[in-house]
Amino acid sequence: MRVHFIAVGGAAMHNLAIALHLKGFNVTGSDDVIYEPSKTRLGKHQLLPKEEGWHPENITTAIDAIILGMHARIDNPELLKAQELGIPVYSYPEYIYQQSKDKKRIVIGGSHGKTTITSMILHVLNFYQKDFDYLVGAQIEGFENMVKLSDAPLIVIEGDEYLASPIDLRPKFHLYKAHVGIISGVAWDHINVFPTFDNYKLQFSLFIDTIQEGGKLIYCEEDEVLKELVAQHLFKNKLSVLPYQTPDYSIINGQTFLETSTQNVPLSIFGRHNLMNLKAAQLACEEAGILEEEFYQAIADFKGAARRLEKLGETANTVVYKDFAHSPSKLKATIEAVKEQFPDRKLIACMELHTFSSLNEDFLNEYANTMNGADFAIVFIDEKTFLQKKMKPFSQEKVLTAFNNKNLKFFNHPEKIKSYLQTFQFSNTNLLMMSSGNFGGIDLVTLTKLLISN
Repeated sequence: MRVHFIAVGGAAMHNLAIALHLKGFNVTGSDDVIYEPSKTRLGKHQLLPKEEGWHPENITTAIDAIILGMHARIDNPELLKAQELGIPVYSYPEYIYQQSKDKKRIVIGGSHGKTTITSMILHVLNFYQKDFDYLVGAQIEGFENMVKLSDAPLIVIEGDEYLASPIDLRPKFHLYKAHVGIISGVAWDHINVFPTFDNYKLQFSLFIDTIQEGGKLIYCEEDEVLKELVAQHLFKNKLSVLPYQTPDYSIINGQTFLETSTQNVPLSIFGRHNLMNLKAAQLACEEAGILEEEFYQAIADFKGAARRLEKLGETANTVVYKDFAHSPSKLKATIEAVKEQFPDRKLIACMELHTFSSLNEDFLNEYANTMNGADFAIVFIDEKTFLQKKMKPFSQEKVLTAFNNKNLKFFNHPEKIKSYLQTFQFSNTNLLMMSSGNFGGIDLVTLTKLLISN
């Protein structure tokens, strides 16, 4: 098979390109800009385009399939050439399905926690050397790539609700046709695509409808919106439902223990939201043939996915974390987790408004009270971001009012954050840096060393 990727530099796209290459496909690709780590990883497999840009002359009838990334536009010259020649064009979720039609498919959806749940399942299956394929949205310890495709009988897929491609405006997780579907929770996101909460909720209802007949739905019944959504499907769909809640746990000297009927399992992760994620993963692993006690044995040393409460540095009485949290529900849950784990320490929480949703004035009020659990709250917007995203800027006053936190500090330049953080004495104090961006290019590792060495 010869496959060509349009916009090969994307996080999922370049990993799929590598996976197909390792499977023996003839893979080519193009993009107008490719950032790290995609550039180095594509280069390692000799898949890096010789030059950046779109080159329609590369599209010929010798190509069996085009895989189109969300970064491309509908008037992309390579896409137009492929359509002219009648070459089949797939989004990457469509192509993942094509490669897994004969496998058992476990698909993890939800507004939050899906990467962590997927990572936990992969960690446990890998621990027991099960034969499986996967697609996950972050780098995980023990896995070189974020996508694997082989002849395995099982695939575990992180099911994003964002759109599949510029010419396929269906949410990605609708395309996988799960045998086992997981929904971790429903909290409004992607306002640029789903302008109302009802429209956003509908996507999860439709996802439930895509679960194959005789399949199973694993869902968090602590989420009232989700619980109501599932209830509407109980007599509509021929599937089994497996509700879950936060399992029992305790925290002793900064260590979280999962309390089971037979033992207390020490964990490397913490936070109520992560314990909920763990229970979802355990139920999914049962569907893959892993017994409950086997799951607990394997999960003990799971350290988390990249950028999910990732530890940047620590001393005897300080820890600095970075986290991918950016939506209101993730922000609140992550702050609460760190405060619960270290109740005797002060918490400085700094988040960057970076996504289209978070920079939308109509969505901003969803952040009300989300940072009130921190002792010191900071919101950052890189002054360049509005220009890059071609969005209307809003004022500091708008941010302070929306977050409903009188003590919140607002900055629009990375150097100002760095200067402010250096005014703190980091004794009995933790720092939490949350963003789906990069804080205007701040080197967080170097900053951490500077802050906790004082």
